[in-house]
Amino acid sequence: MNTIWIVLPILTLLMFDLGLSLRLEDFGKVLRHPWPVAVALFGQLILQPLIALGLGQLFHLPPVFFLGLVLIACCPGGSSSNVFSKLAGGDVALSVTLTALSSVITLFTLPLIMSWATRLVGESVGIVLPVGNLIKQNLVLMLAPVLLGIVLHYAWPKAAEKTDRLLSRLAFPLLLLLITIFYIQHQRTILDNIGLLGLCVTALILLAIGISSLLSRLVRNAPRARRTVVIEVGMQNAAQAIAIASSPLIFGSEVMAIPAILYSLMMNIILLVYVAVVRGK
Repeated sequence: MNTIWIVLPILTLLMFDLGLSLRLEDFGKVLRHPWPVAVALFGQLILQPLIALGLGQLFHLPPVFFLGLVLIACCPGGSSSNVFSKLAGGDVALSVTLTALSSVITLFTLPLIMSWATRLVGESVGIVLPVGNLIKQNLVLMLAPVLLGIVLHYAWPKAAEKTDRLLSRLAFPLLLLLITIFYIQHQRTILDNIGLLGLCVTALILLAIGISSLLSRLVRNAPRARRTVVIEVGMQNAAQAIAIASSPLIFGSEVMAIPAILYSLMMNIILLVYVAVVRGK
């Protein structure tokens, strides 16, 4: 079974749910609270890819894993971040806004960074990136469902609220199903590389959220905003990374998606621990 036919509808549903929960007035937070937004976007859009590139070079990752690690680092925030922010006592509206902003901005930054990374390590071993196909797939699977969700939210608010509650409950189980199927299909490759790749994705998450948390304190963000920044920076859209890596229109490599699978597992573990610590305080 090709996992692309599982991940595509999951990704579409997740982005549609983001649109359902998004209120255009939430973007006013960008002007009212610029520092939390600036720190979070810096951590996601600049810091994450830089750390991934550094770790890939440091650990001499094979090109397919190197690109997979950079790919998950270039993706926008995960759709479950608002749930984690709520559990941690963070700013849920800010979380939704940040996820939406990063989803739009990475439509432009992801192709640029991945095109450069592919030329750096991929083309010498036959890995190429059809940038046009990447942009088209992201517009169809990322932007269109979000816009549709926004339209439904304002046209039929009650129906949108009910749908949002249902999809929010389904988000994590669907991602878990995807990870399980992927693990069954690629068990040997994952087990053979879990030590090195597990170390890389764990270091990526901890360094990104650690530096972002420090920056958030330096600019004196409020505690609720700091918690949201940590969660937004640490939680990436693994479904999008898997869709890009495994899509026959782009990389066509399910092996390249393995870093995203491991990242998804580790980010949930690390952020659940973070939520537990914050709630304990």
